[in-house]
Amino acid sequence: MKLMEEAVAFENASMSNMSTSDRVAASREAKRLILALNEIFKETKDSEIMDTMKRLTEKKKKIEKRLKGRPDSM
Repeated sequence: MKLMEEAVAFENASMSNMSTSDRVAASREAKRLILALNEIFKETKDSEIMDTMKRLTEKKKKIEKRLKGRPDSM
């Protein structure tokens, strides 16, 4: 399954030393993969696909947290 291979490659990709535009692109790629896997999951109900989606979601949340930055303390 090509999509699963893409998801695993995305999971294993290093996210350090990324520019802001790289982070935005990575977040969008994660979203695309998650939505595509979700469509497959609706048909198959495969738990491996669900686990992959969960891992991708965690990675996406970390990327987005880094994008938003820390709130300024005043």
